Amino acid sequence: MQNKTVKIPNIGCDGCVNTIKMEVGEMAGVVAVTGDSATKMVTIQWDAPSDWQAIADLLSEIDYAPEGD
Repeated sequence: MQNKTVKIPNIGCDGCVNTIKMEVGEMAGVVAVTGDSATKMVTIQWDAPSDWQAIADLLSEIDYAPEGD
């Protein structure tokens, strides 16, 4: 299993975190999504068939692009 913690500057509230959890959580292979609106940090755990590029692409599509990615 792989995991990554990233800062997502567009997070403004817990609703934003819930949107990320719902959207990313629906991807095949994603095991867990946790986030904190105060720090704007999100941790995602996944297995195949998911990979970080596909997850980052989805985050960008829903307007929550990870910082530095």
